Amino acid sequence: MSDIEETLKRISSHKGVQGIVIINAEGIPIRSTMDSNVTTQYAANLSQLAQKSRSVVRDLDPQNDLTFLRVRTKKHELMIAPEKDFMLVVIQNPNSEA
Repeated sequence: MSDIEETLKRISSHKGVQGIVIINAEGIPIRSTMDSNVTTQYAANLSQLAQKSRSVVRDLDPQNDLTFLRVRTKKHELMIAPEKDFMLVVIQNPNSEA
């Protein structure tokens, strides 16, 4: 098993994790634990959100950069870790008991 697969398995085993998506720099999903339609929807929208967030951070301080973005809704918590060549997104249920 590759390091990537082991890491995805480890993250997936955490309480409440519902899915993981890895998105390339162009906003295209390259790996996912969710179905294709949901993956495409998350990839398109969250890559735009991360780009806008990075832009806001840089506008406020040109020496700074976005390293992590956490969005919590009534149903989900989205944890977004943008890197140079890809973005890791973890979707979890913050109210999960299991």
